[in-house]
Amino acid sequence: MTSAERAADPAARLQHALDLGYRYLGFRDRTEAEMRRHLEHKRVEPDTIDQAVAELQRQDYVNDARFAQRYAEDRRNLDAWGADRIERKLHSAGVEAELIAAAIEAQGAEGELGAATELLRRRFPHPPRNERDRERALGLLVRKGYELELAYDAVRSFERG
Repeated sequence: MTSAERAADPAARLQHALDLGYRYLGFRDRTEAEMRRHLEHKRVEPDTIDQAVAELQRQDYVNDARFAQRYAEDRRNLDAWGADRIERKLHSAGVEAELIAAAIEAQGAEGELGAATELLRRRFPHPPRNERDRERALGLLVRKGYELELAYDAVRSFERG
């Protein structure tokens, strides 16, 4: 079907948008906002984008809550990221604030302290022996997205344990 024929047929436009969406989802899960940006970039008409995104959500291919949950789990477990960094990245991906909060809350504060302490154990062979070592450990945790108070608690836990 030529592009002129596709432009005249709303069903063909929708199918073309869905095909673009399926291809884009072939690499990883996407948020609704990412899908909309991708289809806009591919010059799909706004009403067709709305229809395609609605259909992809109906089929459960695009699900922001699931995306936020998996992203938070992966970044915590694979990259040892803290809640602040996860929140910033999910926000930039277009996930709504309440979905971000639910995904981070599911990780739990105790899990975050444990993850921060484990990160320190992996990165530093010995607990901090002086103020400079403590600052290095704190800097690492803050760069990874842990709140400063939690980072202090993790360093103290690492020194005790």
